[in-house]
Amino acid sequence: MSTRAAAFLDRDGTLIEWIHLLTEAARVRLIAGAAQGVRTLQAAGYRCVVVTNQSVIGRGMLSEAGLGKIHAEMARQLAAHGCVLDGLYFCPEAPRQEDPSVLEHPDRKPGPGMLLRAAAELGLDPSRSWMIGDSLADMLAGHNAGCRGSILVRTGKGAAVDAAHPAIDHVARDLADAANWIVSLPAGALGSRNRAVSDS
Repeated sequence: MSTRAAAFLDRDGTLIEWIHLLTEAARVRLIAGAAQGVRTLQAAGYRCVVVTNQSVIGRGMLSEAGLGKIHAEMARQLAAHGCVLDGLYFCPEAPRQEDPSVLEHPDRKPGPGMLLRAAAELGLDPSRSWMIGDSLADMLAGHNAGCRGSILVRTGKGAAVDAAHPAIDHVARDLADAANWIVSLPAGALGSRNRAVSDS
């Protein structure tokens, strides 16, 4: 059984600026501190894997080749800061309703499919891993995958999410703040319900 830990990262609103239904690589912008957060996590031994819902494909607004261009631009900007992601998974399914807590497809967050596939393919242990994102769907995906905890960042759509939801184990200002909190935990410590540290 693998013992590798990971940080599963949402894309829009966590790594790059949130743009509704992003279809243009030219509009990709890293969020301040995102690259620093990736570096901090990887230096501590965490694999950094992006798991992202991309309904633009299911809606017919973007091809997989076009999505590849967006991800190539994101990778280029991360590389300029000395970062290389360890994996990237996307779900092309379009939602049929608006409730982020409803599991419509096993891969579409809040479903755990992307996280579990990454764990199987990359040799990761979800129980030692974290989900970091800006939405309730991200938080639930982490819990549904059996992650150690789910961390809400206040970037992107995260500012509007109610931190009292039981799926949220911690709240951070941004990815850099989340990474610093994770690596500050004593070995074996649980992060559950420790929301107050960075929620100001």
